[in-house]
Amino acid sequence: MGVERVGLYPGTFDPIHKGHYDIITRAAKLVDRLVIGVAVNAGKSPLFSYEERVAMVKDEVKRLDGKNIDVCPFDNLLMHYAMEIGAAMIVRGLRAVSDFEYEFQMVGMNARLNPDIETVFLMASDNHQFISSRLVKEIAMLHGDIRSFVSPRVAELLLSRVRKVSADALG
Repeated sequence: MGVERVGLYPGTFDPIHKGHYDIITRAAKLVDRLVIGVAVNAGKSPLFSYEERVAMVKDEVKRLDGKNIDVCPFDNLLMHYAMEIGAAMIVRGLRAVSDFEYEFQMVGMNARLNPDIETVFLMASDNHQFISSRLVKEIAMLHGDIRSFVSPRVAELLLSRVRKVSADALG
């Protein structure tokens, strides 16, 4: 038996949406073990705490019976975390050309930090190319229908949080 191939799919997942889920299911086929690294990333001012985001992602991926998927928070440099968990590859999803420029820069920087860890890009499926967590949150905050972008459980959590944030803002 060979060495276990570990892949790392990092993100903020604030919230996890169907595009993320699509990449997770496809990435899980490429590796022996997929670690979904939920970035603490306070700089992005997430709507959900990292504990809530980790729980949300765990809840979403439990439907993938038989898959070797771990969900873990991380708060250090991505390449350091990848080395800690023994990742051979970092998985990134691409939605459009605009994603590519940022990701291209990151690949260059990450390769300088550790040239032994490859970055693999998976193109978003046709019906998920336009979904982003930022847009899903914006639609929810403006009382739009988010059900086609997230699971029913995530929609419930997101709408509940949006109501709480709106109520807090009104005092």
